Amino acid sequence: MEQKIEALSDQDLHRVERQRTWVRDHFSPEARHQYETIEGKLRLLDTIIRSGWIEPTETWKLQSLGITFGDAVAQKMGLSWVAVEDEYGRDPALHDHGTTIVVFPLTTISKRIERGETIDVGKLFDQACHSISRARSELRGA
Repeated sequence: MEQKIEALSDQDLHRVERQRTWVRDHFSPEARHQYETIEGKLRLLDTIIRSGWIEPTETWKLQSLGITFGDAVAQKMGLSWVAVEDEYGRDPALHDHGTTIVVFPLTTISKRIERGETIDVGKLFDQACHSISRARSELRGA
C-alpha cells in the first residue's frame, strides 16, 4: 500500500487533542498559556522527561509527548498536522505544504525513552528543525 496523506479526520483530531491536553495539563491552570510558546512546550517536555513521570512502557503517554514535540516543530517550521495511512496503519504526521516533506514526531521521544537513552529536548528540537531546513534546501536545489 502506498502512503496516503490527508487531512486529520474528526477521530484523528480528537486523538491528537486528547494527547496534547494530557501534556498541557501538567501546567497549573494559571500557567497553561505557556503551552502557546515553543519555549513553553519544550520546557514542559524537558520537565516531564527529566522528572521521570512516565515509564518506558507507557506508550500512549510517551506518544503524547511526541504530539507536543510535533506542535513545537510545526510552530517553528510552519508545518501542519495531517494523517498518513500506509500498510502499518494510520498516524498523525507533520507535512510541509507544497512539498513531499512529511515527518513523524509521534515516536520521536518514545522510541528514545524505550531504548533507555537520555534525551536533550532542546538538542532534539534543533536537530529536527535543521533536518527539515536541509530537506527544504535539497528540494529547492533538485
